[in-house]
Amino acid sequence: MTAPLPPYQTIRSRYDAYLLLERGLSPNTREAYLRDLDAFQDFIAARGLDFPDLTIDHLAQFVTLLVDLGISPRSVARMISGVKSAMKYLKTERIIDHNPALLLDAPRFGRHLPEVLSVDDIDDMIDAVDLESPTGRRNRAIIETLYGCGLRVSELCNLELSRIDFDHRFLVVTGKGNKQRLVPMSDPSLEEIEIYINEERPRLKIKPGEDDIVFLNVRGHRLTRQMVFIFLRQLAQAAGITKTISPHTLRHSFATHLLEGGANLRAIQQMLGHESISTTEIYLHLDNTRLREEILLHHPRNRK
Repeated sequence: MTAPLPPYQTIRSRYDAYLLLERGLSPNTREAYLRDLDAFQDFIAARGLDFPDLTIDHLAQFVTLLVDLGISPRSVARMISGVKSAMKYLKTERIIDHNPALLLDAPRFGRHLPEVLSVDDIDDMIDAVDLESPTGRRNRAIIETLYGCGLRVSELCNLELSRIDFDHRFLVVTGKGNKQRLVPMSDPSLEEIEIYINEERPRLKIKPGEDDIVFLNVRGHRLTRQMVFIFLRQLAQAAGITKTISPHTLRHSFATHLLEGGANLRAIQQMLGHESISTTEIYLHLDNTRLREEILLHHPRNRK
């Protein structure tokens, strides 16, 4: 390099000016490119790297992380384009000596990746719930919880009342490998659960051993994965949605919408349960504050 590396915010501001003055991009497009750069900066900073240190392996790890998080193929492709644009700019400005992004190709996505629903799709499914049915409030709460908290279906089926902190608005989930994590709750998910447990759930004859389970079937047993699959697909059909729907679709939609809204990648990882969390009280408090900010700032449910 011919000059010391400028601070990141300086690089970001100059890049924004470049996108406006030299490329003539619209405000929305510039904002998307800057979000991509922010996400990439978070990724490399968490690994103790800076732009001149990067190799093609680091860029490939970034793309792999996006895919592992279940980010939609369209969003991954857009972020790759954003990173390539930023790296080209850095090379032009001699902030980096070489551009490893020239070797970066968009991954080929197989058909196994689930669809990602739009916010309108989610709303249409919620509107399709029959609130007069014995399970209407439960089903509405389930959709909001899957989409608002990014839970796996097994985590939803085993969710316990005692693990929900209604005052501080978070829940503790036991995920894969029996690892626990803290998940902040969106306001709609919390509100729907409260309505369900206050109005609909008390009418059930709850079976022994199921008293602490949040979501129950009409016979008072916890739900099975298959039950959740079935009613979600029925709701999607009733809402006129032709995409293939599963509980994981809502989880992937949660991650994709947060990322597209500008949420921190590490926060998304943590909320999805890709890392274990400390169980100390101080860590839980600090972690919940930060993660809840990510939910409130970047989740579509809270921006409406």
